[in-house]
Amino acid sequence: MADSDNNSGNADRPEPPREAGPGTQRAAAVLLGLGPDLAASVFQHLDESSVRSIAVGAKHLKKTPNAVPQALGAFVDSLDSVGGDSAAGDGLLRDVASQVLGADLVRRAFDGVAPPPLADEVLGPVALADPEALAMILSREQPQTCALVLGAMEPQRAGLVLKMIPEMQRPQILRRLATLEAVAPEVLREVGAALAAELKQAVSSGMRRFDGKGAAIELLRRTPAAQQTEAVQEIEKDDPELAAELRTKLFTFTDLYNLSDRDVQTFLREVDTARLSVALKGAAVNVRDKILKNMSSRAAQMLADDIAAMGPVKLADVELAQGELVKIAFTLAEQGRITVVGPGDKTV
Repeated sequence: MADSDNNSGNADRPEPPREAGPGTQRAAAVLLGLGPDLAASVFQHLDESSVRSIAVGAKHLKKTPNAVPQALGAFVDSLDSVGGDSAAGDGLLRDVASQVLGADLVRRAFDGVAPPPLADEVLGPVALADPEALAMILSREQPQTCALVLGAMEPQRAGLVLKMIPEMQRPQILRRLATLEAVAPEVLREVGAALAAELKQAVSSGMRRFDGKGAAIELLRRTPAAQQTEAVQEIEKDDPELAAELRTKLFTFTDLYNLSDRDVQTFLREVDTARLSVALKGAAVNVRDKILKNMSSRAAQMLADDIAAMGPVKLADVELAQGELVKIAFTLAEQGRITVVGPGDKTV
C-alpha cells in the first residue's frame, strides 16, 4: 500500500497490513459467506485495525475463486474441534443472555423451567381491561388482591392502572407486590374471573369514576362558614381523619386574603414568623401584600427581607408551611376569634 494514502491526521492510527495472510482471507471469506446482515453485526465489534486487515484479505479473494466455501468449511471444522472448551459455553452464553434478556427469563430457559402463563391466559379479560375501569374496581379490593393482579399484568399496563388507584392505597399494594414470590395460576384465574364479573357489571350499569370528596368540598365551600364548621364537627365524630382533610381543603392559604384586617392581625399573633416566611415564599402576591399590610412597618420589612434572602425553597416545604398556618386559621375560626368568609357568605 502506498504511504501517500496516510495523512498527518491519521498518523496515530495503525498501519494497514501490507500483505494478505491466510487468516485475513479466511476472515473476509467467512463474512461474505455469512451474508450482509450477520457480517454487519460482526463489524460492529471490530476495531479499525481488524477492519483494515479484513479489507486487505477481501481484495485478494478475487484471486482465489473457492476461497469462500473453503473458508466456511474450515470455520465449521474449527467449531467442531472446540471439544472440552464447550463445557464453558453454557456459563458464557448464560451470562451474555442474562445481560440482554434478564436473569429470570434466562434462568428458566437454561434450567428447563416452564415459562409462566401469559397474563391474558390466567386473568382473562382483566389483563386487557381499560386501566381506569380496572383501577376503579381494584380500589375496592384488598391490597393483596391488587398486588396479585398487577404482578401478573404486563408492566406498562400495570403502571397505568396503579397510577389511577388512590394515592393513599398505593404503598400497601406495592409492599404486598414486593413480597410476592410465587402464585399458582389457579389462584390468578379465580381472581381474574371474579374481577371480570365486576367489570362487566360496572360497564353494563354505566358506572364511572366520581370524585365524591371533591364534590363534597365544593358544596361545603359554597355554604356559610358557620355551617361548614358545624358540618365538619359532625363528620369528625365518626371520621376524624376525613374531618381533618376537609378542614385543610375548605380553607386554603389563598383564603387568608378574604379575612378582615382585624382577623389577619389576630391570626398573625398566633403564627411563627419563620414558618410564615416559608409559606409566603410561594404565596400569591395579593395574599403576601395583605399579610405585610397588617404588620408594623419594621416587622413587614424584616419579613420581606427574610423571604428575599431565603433563596429557592422546595414546593413541598412551602405547601407544608401553608398547611400548618391554615390549620391555625381554621382553629381560630372554630373558636370564634376570626370570621372566615367563604363564597357562600354574604357581606355588607
